Amino acid sequence: MAVRRIVSNIRADDPAGVACFYRQVFGLDTAMDMGWIVTLAGGDQPVQISAMRHGGSDTPVPALSIEVDDLDATLARARSLGHAPEYGPTDEPWGARRFYLRDPAGTLINVLAHLQP
Repeated sequence: MAVRRIVSNIRADDPAGVACFYRQVFGLDTAMDMGWIVTLAGGDQPVQISAMRHGGSDTPVPALSIEVDDLDATLARARSLGHAPEYGPTDEPWGARRFYLRDPAGTLINVLAHLQP
């Protein structure tokens, strides 16, 4: 199992407005815009941030999204260490398979892998 990327998530009533701030101040580019979520990236830099109204599928906004190459192996590892998912695993309509997990400090984490077409 390998981590592909980690994205910081910001709860925002106006994701487009927050995205505009990060574009203008830090020069980030829009990588994805689904209305309820806007993800920005730093061009060739490994930097991403998302602003969102909700976590999708009627879930809360997680603090972090961690994309992995093998979701089932990651879930099995988490469970073997006594960490049960709070949501999922489930296949989402936007092309991701994911589950939510909390770290020992209570931080909500969205663990995901993109579904292959």
